[in-house]
Formats: sequence, structure tokens, C-alpha cells
Amino acid sequence: MNRKARRAIARYAERPAGAAGSAVGVLFTRAVALLQAKRLEEAETLYLKVLAANPNHAGSLNHLGVIARARGDLEKAVSFIRRALTIRPDDVSALVNLGGVLRLLGEYEEAISACRKAISLKPASTEAYTNLGNLLMEIKRPHEAVFAFEEVLKIAPPTPNAYLRLGIALAELKRMEAAAEAYEKAVALDPGSAGLHYHLGNALLGMGRDAPASEAFKKAIALDPDFAPAYINLAALLQARGMLREALTVHAELRGRQPDHAQNNFNYCFLRNYACDWDGLADEQSRLLQTDNRFVPFSVLAMNATPAQQLAFAKRWAAGFGDQAICLTRAPAAIGSKRRKLRLGYLSSDFNNHATVHLVSELIERHDRERFEVSAYCYSRDDGSPQRSRIRDAFDRFIEIIDLPDSLAARRIHADGIDILVDLKGYTKGTRSQILKWRPAPIQVNYLGYPGTLGDFADYIVADPFIAPMDHQPFYSEKIVHLPDCYQPNDTRKVIGEAPSRYACGLPEGAFVFCSFNNTYKITPEVFDIWMRLLQAVPGSVLWLLEANPLVKNNLAREAAMRCVDPARLVFAPKMDLPAHLARHVHADIFLDTLPVNAHTTASDALWAGLPVLTCAGYSFVSRVAGSLLHAIGLPELVTSSLEEYEKLALKLATDAGLLAGFRSRLAANRLNAPLFDIARYSRDLEAAYWRIWEIHEAGETPRAFAVERI
Repeated sequence: MNRKARRAIARYAERPAGAAGSAVGVLFTRAVALLQAKRLEEAETLYLKVLAANPNHAGSLNHLGVIARARGDLEKAVSFIRRALTIRPDDVSALVNLGGVLRLLGEYEEAISACRKAISLKPASTEAYTNLGNLLMEIKRPHEAVFAFEEVLKIAPPTPNAYLRLGIALAELKRMEAAAEAYEKAVALDPGSAGLHYHLGNALLGMGRDAPASEAFKKAIALDPDFAPAYINLAALLQARGMLREALTVHAELRGRQPDHAQNNFNYCFLRNYACDWDGLADEQSRLLQTDNRFVPFSVLAMNATPAQQLAFAKRWAAGFGDQAICLTRAPAAIGSKRRKLRLGYLSSDFNNHATVHLVSELIERHDRERFEVSAYCYSRDDGSPQRSRIRDAFDRFIEIIDLPDSLAARRIHADGIDILVDLKGYTKGTRSQILKWRPAPIQVNYLGYPGTLGDFADYIVADPFIAPMDHQPFYSEKIVHLPDCYQPNDTRKVIGEAPSRYACGLPEGAFVFCSFNNTYKITPEVFDIWMRLLQAVPGSVLWLLEANPLVKNNLAREAAMRCVDPARLVFAPKMDLPAHLARHVHADIFLDTLPVNAHTTASDALWAGLPVLTCAGYSFVSRVAGSLLHAIGLPELVTSSLEEYEKLALKLATDAGLLAGFRSRLAANRLNAPLFDIARYSRDLEAAYWRIWEIHEAGETPRAFAVERI
């Protein structure tokens, strides 16, 4: 019999005088031993015999509750344990057991109360503190859970599991340095645990210590070659560092061990897309899109998913955050234009040198301060860039929430009385969409940062008649709001630097330059086929691409050679600051867009620099962005509806100098007059949308789609 069984015997064995009492004690002792050995049916039989002799035997009632819980009969378990507590209210073991069962039933507050009572009766109960900490973590109260887990470590000799639980709670609070310290202590106690090394790697990664994080993930894999999460996080770390070949190798190793691991296959597929490694990729993407697995929705956008598929994946992703969040939404409070300003909150991690800030800075600066209070909720570190300084100064208040867990970040937004919370991230890199799950504002808006539906969280999505026609409403969980012209703002204060020479850009003199400065994950074999045919049809022409990872460049060179095009005709533009990047557009002749993911900020940059953009519009938000921009700049003829039409028009533009010159001339004339770069008009339209959204809410109506009328 083990030590736990002996403790249970000492606690529960009845010691009344007489033979009958001795018999009950013997039966109970045997039952405890059987329960410890997990021989539930035999233990249950003996406990029932004890109760037949003594109906008020609290220990047997408590243990029958344990057996019922083990069988999944939670209601019966609660009934037994409550009966035990009626007889013996100060039974710490029964209180802890009750808390555990109530937790499974979702009765969190009562479960917490039971654990706290157990602690008051026995302050040295590590089991009660552990259960309390687990409960608090489940209901998103990690700051309280930290205290509970710290008490466990004070009371008893430290264990790896105790340090692990503490580390997880600290990590949830974004206290990564303290979390890493806890994990390191756990590893010291159990260096052979793959899981502990994995958690340590995550904490180190959160601190920006990539090298030791990588070593921690590798150690986890060495200890357990089938520990999939370590492979996946190691691959993501390597990808972020630009080590695409190494990241692909890690994914491939896990595929070799677990060929059906859905998340790994999905990540591997997207990374191959990013690396322009296309062999067999389309078929694998098609298979993944037919599954009902939970994948990051942003990656789905690049897989030529239908709008219905995008919505389905977004819903699954959103549902994965759980439903334990507390609704913080205030009751509607009348504002009225004469009473006070509407409070806007913009939520993002991109308030740095990022494409989103390049678009939104002037909008924030232009918001009407007579009608709006405008706050930023930023969860990224200051990168020291001029863009960070500018956007910080643009807001009335700039609140940094990077060190707050999601629940406390939501409570801060709620406490500030934000009326409309505008999410600028969606499911892009570094997002914390879970903050929206808490509903910190009465109205939440999906805007600009993510070209698709969130599947939950947001009440509205800002769009325009081209990018998301009203008959597309079934593909959005949000209600569509149409701005009159284009959903995308722009910064007319962007400076175009001094133009470099063609030689400095690596471009041959006199060559026709097809340009596409899109990210490489947007390039598909079908689009690349067209580009190569254009190079073949236009002698001496070149394709100007944004500088890519060496692996990507090698892959694209190989693909060009396979299509009988000299790889030297692919010219790669190095990354540089925005003014210099805009300036070099002067040497391109036409910007060729991608499908199914269009150019977004990249297309705006090209148009601002005077370079015509040719696009092909698909059926989803992400594939209609460039078309929206071109309509708003007055060049709808450059929006095609099929790749065949796209190729035909591209060739015509490349071989008809007069036609292309005409588009350049119109772009130059429209640049400062058309709606796309009329940020004053855009600001008024968006503000009108915000007020209409609030009026609908204030009236107690359900959110509904609407179009902003031209002011």
C-alpha cells in the first residue's frame, strides 16, 4: 500500500468501540487500498457495504464521489461529496474534491470557494492551492494563479510540475523573464523532460532570445523525437530569422515521423508557398482546405480558398479561443453630439515602421478632435523609428499594453470607456485577437489590417462597394460597412526621395521593366507562368522583384529556367527606407499584381509614385484590394476579371507605348484629385461610418450592414 493510501486510512478510518466499528474500519481500509490501485468496482462495493453499516460514514461518501468522477458521472460525484461535507464540513479532502468536480462542471466561482475554504482549514494544503491555481488559470485570472502556485512552492519541497505551473501563469502575464526563471528551475529538477525544455524555449522566445530558445526547442526534440510542438515552434523561429531552408527541414523531419500532423502540414505548406517551392503544392493546399482542422486564417488567404472556406476557417480559429472570457460590454449610454465626444480606440502591434502605419498615420492626425477622442492600444515594443514617433504623437493617448495579459488589457480598454474599438491586426503576425474576445468595448470593428473576416469578435468590417459587395455578406461574420470610394486610407505626406540611376537599381538601359514588389508568398505558379511568357514575348524585358531570401531567389531562378527564361532577367530590388523605395519606382513601366492575394500597401505605393498597376480581381476581399484602389484612382480599365484577360492586357501595355503613356498621364492627373489620395474626404467618410455605427448601437438595434452616403 502506498503512502497516499496510508494517509487516507489514517484520515477516514472510524474508531468506534465495539466489533461493528472495527469491521467498518477494516472494510474502509480495504476499500481505500483498492481505490488507490484503481480497482474502482471492487472499491465501490466495499464503500457501499460501509455505508450500509454506517450511513453517515463521510470518508466513504467522499471516495464514492471520487469514483463517480472517474467514471464521468459528475452530478453523482457532486451529490456524494456534498453529503460527505454535510456530515463533516471541515473535511479538507472533500472540499478539494468538490472543487475539482465543480471545475469540470464549469461552476468556477463555487469551485474556487471550496478550494479557498480548504486552504482556510489547512493552510499547508498544496493540493488545494494547486487546484485553486488551475481554476484561476482557466477563468483567465493568472495574476491570482501566480500567488497560488507560489504558495505551493513555499509549503512543500519544489517539484518540476509546481515550477511549470508557475511559469505558465507568469507567461500568461507576459512576465517572460520570471517565467523563464521558473522553467529553468523546473528543468534543473527534471532535465529529461521534453515539455519543460519546450516551455523554456517559448519564454526565451518571448524575451527575444532567439538563440537559446532555438537550443531549448532542439533539446526538447532530442529528448522526445515525437514532441510535435517543439518542431513547430522551432520552425517558426527559424522562418522569422530568414532561415527558410532550415525551417523547411524541421517541418520535413516532423512530417517523416508524423505524416498526418495537420498543423505541421499546414505550416509546411505555407512556408513552401513563401519560398516559392511549388512542386505538388497546389494539390496539398487543396487537400488542406477540405479539412475541418483549425489553422491560422491568414495563411488560408494565400491558398486560393473560396470566401466560404475563409469564413469557415476563421470561425474555427475564433472558436478555439474558448468561451470563458467575461463579457465587459457596458450598457448603451446616450452620447449625443452635444454631450461628449465619441471615444475611439485603435488596437494594434503595428505602431512602428510597418505598412499599416504608413497607411493610417495621416488619418489619425486628421481625426476631428471636436467630435472624437482617439486612443491607441499598442502591444509592441518601440522600434525607435520615425514612424513610431509620428503615430505616437498623432493620438490623444498612446497606451502601451504589451506587458498586460489579454484580460487586463481588455479591462484597461473597458475602464477607459472606449465606445468603438477598432482592430488593426486581425489574424496577421503578432496579433492578440483574444483581447477582442473579452468584448472590452460595446462596438468592435475589423479595419484595414486584415483582408478578410475574423469569424467572430467584431461587429463590423470596413469595406467598399468593389472590395466587398453587399451580396458577399454571407461570407462575413461582421456586418459590412461601405465607404463611398475605397476602404483603404493613404498618407499624402509620404516623401518620394531622389531617384537613383537604372544602373544603381541593377536594371539594363532601355529594357522594358515589369515590376512586382509583392511579398513572395503571393506569387503563384499560375501568375509566374504569365510573367515568364511576357518576358518571352517582350525581347530584352526584365522582371523586377523585391529582394527575397536566397532560397526564394534560387527557387525562382530554377522556375524561370524551367520555363525557358534566362534567370538573369529576374532583377531583385534590395530593401530600403520608404522614400528611397518610392523613388526607384520611376524606372518601372508597369506593376504586375498577384492573385489570389493582391498588392495592398504595395499597390498604393506604386500609384503614389506614379506607376500604373495591373491587377486581376478575384472573389474574396484579399483578391480585390488592388481593384478597389484602381477604381478610387480613376483607372478601372486596369482591373481585369480573369488571368487570361490580365495576360492579354499586360502584353498590350508592354507593346503599345501610347496606351501605357496614356495611363501614366491619367494617373499623374488623378493622383492629387481622385478619392484614393483625398485623405480629408476619406477621414470625413470614415468618421461618418463610426457615428452611424454608434447611432445604431445607441438605439439598441442589432448591428446591420450599411453604406455611408457621400458627404
